[in-house]
Amino acid sequence: MRVITGSAKGRRLTTLEGDDIRPTADKVKGAIFNSIQFDIEGRRVLDLFAGSGQLGIEALSRGAAKAVFVDLSRSAVKVINENLAHCLLTENAVVFNGDGLSYLKTTREKFDIILIDPPYKKQLASKALPLLPAVLNDGGIIVCETALDEELPEKVGSFTVAKQDTYSKTKLTIYRYCEEDSE
Repeated sequence: MRVITGSAKGRRLTTLEGDDIRPTADKVKGAIFNSIQFDIEGRRVLDLFAGSGQLGIEALSRGAAKAVFVDLSRSAVKVINENLAHCLLTENAVVFNGDGLSYLKTTREKFDIILIDPPYKKQLASKALPLLPAVLNDGGIIVCETALDEELPEKVGSFTVAKQDTYSKTKLTIYRYCEEDSE
């Protein structure tokens, strides 16, 4: 697992060990960042259910102004901090050890891009999505990686599905802000 491009291009990232760990495949990560490549620079990013932090680190490497990483696992938080240090990206990062849903309910921060890649088969994406509009700026983007069979809504607040693709057992759904019609 490596950073694809930007200031940390080519740097190897550490991942967690275990059967429950499912790092984002390079093909999926490439698809995510090809879809939002012109929306990253100078933006505030939330990497929710961050795991190794690879998605938020990729965003920082590509010029995001700040990334907040949230994961419940202490081991994941340790790996995220190690990866940030290895990529020389700690200055613009904040790492929280805690429940992602609780974070969404209590944070006062607003983000431009939210990257959500929760553990599969726990319906965490469906639980998190309704909470995202409260912490997302107008014009923001939600990138959601889920199991292929997880059903997601077409609309979340003022955000609608702009793109949806499948990669083997993974579904990638991108929501973009959609102003309501004034008619």
